[in-house]
Amino acid sequence: MSEILPIVIAGLALDAYAIGRALLRHHGVSTTLFWILAIVFVPFVGALFYLTAASPYLPRRKATRRRKAIRGAGLGPQGGEPPPDPTGLFALCARLTELTPTTGNHLKFLGEGQQAFAALEAGLAAAQASIWAEYYIIKNDETGGRFLDLLIARARAGVQVYLLFDAVGSLGLDGRRLKALRAAGGHAEAFLPVNPLRRRWSVHLRNHRKVVVIDGQLALTGGMNVGDEYSGRGRRHGGPHFRDAFVQVEGPAVYDLAQVFAEDWAYATDQVLPLPEQAEPLPGGSTLAVVASGPDQRQNAHALAWFTAISTARQRIWLTSPYFVPDQPTSRALIAAALRGVDVRVLLPSMPHMDVKLVGWASRGYFAPLLAAGVRVFEYGPSMLHAKTFVGDDALGFVGSANVDLRSMGLNFEVSTVVTDAAFVHTLAERFLVDQGVSTELTLAAVRAVSVPRRLLYGAARLWSPLL
Repeated sequence: MSEILPIVIAGLALDAYAIGRALLRHHGVSTTLFWILAIVFVPFVGALFYLTAASPYLPRRKATRRRKAIRGAGLGPQGGEPPPDPTGLFALCARLTELTPTTGNHLKFLGEGQQAFAALEAGLAAAQASIWAEYYIIKNDETGGRFLDLLIARARAGVQVYLLFDAVGSLGLDGRRLKALRAAGGHAEAFLPVNPLRRRWSVHLRNHRKVVVIDGQLALTGGMNVGDEYSGRGRRHGGPHFRDAFVQVEGPAVYDLAQVFAEDWAYATDQVLPLPEQAEPLPGGSTLAVVASGPDQRQNAHALAWFTAISTARQRIWLTSPYFVPDQPTSRALIAAALRGVDVRVLLPSMPHMDVKLVGWASRGYFAPLLAAGVRVFEYGPSMLHAKTFVGDDALGFVGSANVDLRSMGLNFEVSTVVTDAAFVHTLAERFLVDQGVSTELTLAAVRAVSVPRRLLYGAARLWSPLL
């Protein structure tokens, strides 16, 4: 007994320390209770899991120093007229991200995988000076191979190539091609490797961003990873297909996306990249704010941007999100919007195509109160829906990497483009209607008729919302 006592005391001390950390950090009440219960009911193991998997933010002091170093290396924004901002959304985004919204941007919506990867590959092949690319997932398949081969070819041609990939999302990345990229003079780094022996590591904090900046003049960003299921090759080979969205950007906002990449690169490598010169506003261009969020923010930029956009909408809110596990403020904002007469629609994947079943089950635990308030919910039928888009009224649109879930609102590094442009938003709205046309609308009666075992499954899945 005396031999076990020190182990028990150490375990209790670790549990107490973990509970104290949970109470002091800004998780939110439900998430804090989740972790405290996990620690209490699974002693020692729950504490270890919390300490390695639940860091809600990175040290602010380090993040601030890194951001100042990056922005000090660039030439700074060119200025120009501030964009119209009747709802205060752009002011909010600027305050949270320190990225100034810009006018005079030319945008191209890339709603099909083949179209998006054709634009990506054409841009990479034409690069003359630099390629900065970061992705959550780069698959070891035909599409991933083509992508890396293009980077290798441009590096051999003297282009400065910097590739940042998430260590967990891109776990199966082709090591042979990475070695060839580095041998050709390119640079490739993993973001937050899962290695306790390293100074910076994490299990749970992931870089979910998808950003490519070419020659400092052209950028592509959105929800698509690099893989056959995204490019359309998966469908041709009889494999899975993901319905997704990307956007091509030219103009001053490319500078902001370059800043996002440079900050991530600095965090992963401690290397400060000189930023490109910001482009002049293009005639007839759109107003665009780059919204970058992550665990280095005490107030998550995406969570507050969504809340503001939903709360200020007057005619419509058409939201597409593959993983829908909203926090309480977002749920209430959607319900309040529907109750005041806004046309609120949520488009999600159907369960047969859902790639993460646990998230799909948890999502369905949120449907009843939304439907009861008048929110319309649709399940996309043809394939896995992976796009993350938002249409607000006639002229506000989001395209990005962030889902409406707790992971994107606190644990993942995410980036989106927020646009005010009637023509671009019309394109997003048309895309939404096309997808709605091949979807099944859920009714409150059907949701309430779900069997008790199924409802218990959905409720149990919701308990895991803080981790999904």
